[in-house]
Amino acid sequence: MVRIVDYTPEYREEVLALSLRAWEPVFPLVRNAVPGFVYEAFYPNGWKERQYRDMAAVLDTEPENVAIALEGNQLLGWVCTRLHPEDSMSEVHVLAVDPAHQRKGVGQALMEHSFDAGRRAGMSMVLVETGDDPGHKPARRAYEAAGFERWPVARYFKNLAE
Repeated sequence: MVRIVDYTPEYREEVLALSLRAWEPVFPLVRNAVPGFVYEAFYPNGWKERQYRDMAAVLDTEPENVAIALEGNQLLGWVCTRLHPEDSMSEVHVLAVDPAHQRKGVGQALMEHSFDAGRRAGMSMVLVETGDDPGHKPARRAYEAAGFERWPVARYFKNLAE
């Protein structure tokens, strides 16, 4: 039985390790889908270093926005929900599920927890962003299955070193 509970710092390293496992299959596909100069600018020391640092910042600066999924004492995944009251919008800012527990309802349970947080705060909609590259295809399927509607966005990069 999956339980969703508030994050506490005792889980920090376990959450960060899970995050790296969750994105391990994603980043090689991202690398092949984006211009090399863009990937190198974002990940000059590799994606793991950047992802670890970014996720650690979320856990360290907004722990009150983070919830974790547990089965017994085993960590299955986590979600960070941000509120944007100026737009009456909540945001699923981070969603990560351990690869061994993906496609078993853990991500859906974490999303529902996030949706409930937005409702309790009086928000009228929820946002989630993900990549349009092949590595993020499973995430897009999960969000669409949860009822998210796609907003067309184009992001362009130009190499100024040329």
